[in-house]
Amino acid sequence: MTIAELAKDFTGLLKQGDDEGAAGKYNADDIVSYEAQEGPMAVSRGREALKQKGEWWRANHEVHGGSVEGPFVNGDQFAVRLKYDLTPKSTGERVTMEEVGLYTVKDGKIIEERFFY
Repeated sequence: MTIAELAKDFTGLLKQGDDEGAAGKYNADDIVSYEAQEGPMAVSRGREALKQKGEWWRANHEVHGGSVEGPFVNGDQFAVRLKYDLTPKSTGERVTMEEVGLYTVKDGKIIEERFFY
């Protein structure tokens, strides 16, 4: 599978709302995730840590809708633009969140993800 094919399939799963399926299929065991913020989840290492981060995110946000654009492929990386209509449960205030995810692929697996927002 080429990186373009992997990126297309990964992004297709995201567009279907199956972020857990996308991660399960393509995340490397030793994946590293970087968020554009300080705090305990600024850097997460390993498949299990990313799973826990995703579970925390879903438990703390009510998602009303959103969109996924891409993938945009360059070499061993691809980017995806994500837009969410959500309500953080901590504030109860409905907001629009936009971010770009940059994914690096090696040996058919995503080894790094970086989020920009």
